[in-house]
Amino acid sequence: MRILISGVTVVPVTGPADVIRDGAVAVDGGEIVYVGPSAQAPGGFEADRVIGGLEMVALPGLVNAHTHAAMTLFRSYADDLPLMRWLQDAIWPLEAKLKAEDVYWGTLLACSEMLLGGTTTFADMYFFMDRVAEAAAESGIRASLSRGLIGVAPGADKALKESRRFVRDWHGKANGRITCMLGPHAPYTCPPEYLKKVIKLAEELGVGVHIHLAETRQEIEEIQKRYGCSPVALVARTGLLDLPVLAAHCVHLSAEDIAILAEKKTGVAHNPESNMKLASGIAPVVQLLEAGVTVGLGTDGAASNNNLDMFEEMRSAALLQKVASGNPEALPAYAVLEMATIGGARALGLGDKIGTLEVGKRADIILLNLRQPHLWPPHDVVAHIVYAARAGDVDTVIVDGEVVVENGKLLRVDVDTVLDNARRCALRLVGRPKERSLL
Repeated sequence: MRILISGVTVVPVTGPADVIRDGAVAVDGGEIVYVGPSAQAPGGFEADRVIGGLEMVALPGLVNAHTHAAMTLFRSYADDLPLMRWLQDAIWPLEAKLKAEDVYWGTLLACSEMLLGGTTTFADMYFFMDRVAEAAAESGIRASLSRGLIGVAPGADKALKESRRFVRDWHGKANGRITCMLGPHAPYTCPPEYLKKVIKLAEELGVGVHIHLAETRQEIEEIQKRYGCSPVALVARTGLLDLPVLAAHCVHLSAEDIAILAEKKTGVAHNPESNMKLASGIAPVVQLLEAGVTVGLGTDGAASNNNLDMFEEMRSAALLQKVASGNPEALPAYAVLEMATIGGARALGLGDKIGTLEVGKRADIILLNLRQPHLWPPHDVVAHIVYAARAGDVDTVIVDGEVVVENGKLLRVDVDTVLDNARRCALRLVGRPKERSLL
């Protein structure tokens, strides 16, 4: 498919000054072959489809750097609880009932929501990952997938074997849209001896690691009491950070922790709304960026957010750092947009393929319709994207050169079928609905 996006404002996320008015992006066979002014677009390029409009903005697809997609089935089920009570009393008992079919429909629901909201790539850690991969492949989204590993649980070694098979079966599939990592849950559920097994397997398979790290004060205190150091120092001591690592949350960090993450080139997935909702704390994003740490942006699962809207996440990330620091200049709009695109791509090890609009990269592109009351007048398009735009402003989504959302409608997924099956699965999991439930 040869696609020409023309007559739009292009925000390539290659630098704050690189916004192109009346710009064009040409796509051939899933690859970007031109980015620049419309007037200078290659004259011999014969497009199968031409897309555009003066009030449209083209930018890289958003990267949700940390989520648990199938937890859409638990959305609004267990709200207003601290993390450990939320996990132990509500979420883990429900997850014990999960079947592969539940995870498939929950993931397809998440993929639908993310694509409609301009997210073209997500990093997932969960169970029944074959069904997650199937849902991702069918929906057309790009995904970095990890089978969750609990080192203290029965069957921990079996889970490693399942991870080996999953990586061998799915890494690089769906025309390269699906990549894999290993997913040890966290240092408090995966002791050093188990993490060393994870390291050995990751080296064997040539993949990275996705882990929750330094999320709560309780985790910090537990690891300090048990091992005499911080969670970051602990995983560094095991050798885990010598691998490509995507570390989710990183809320409670010392200056030494930040220095370790920078030295080891660890990617961080910042999840501001989930961290706020669970009262986990405020991650030191400004300090991480100043130290040279790669920081992406994630929503976490819909059970603790409660949506997968990366536009909301961008706005929350910016505002939270400003109020926490007392500095309105902290984390400006462009820096947040970088986190949601190229920052997330780099954290997932995909920065050479996606995250910016550049010649040679894969064509993961979204178009926003600025002709909306809440986006008018468009004085500063980057500020509008971060502070004013909504998921519903997404008009067109292209992943790997394929149009998967057009005029705000999914092309590869029947939404009604997904909604009906997700309701059926959720009802089986929770049993009798709550009084206020519409199930």
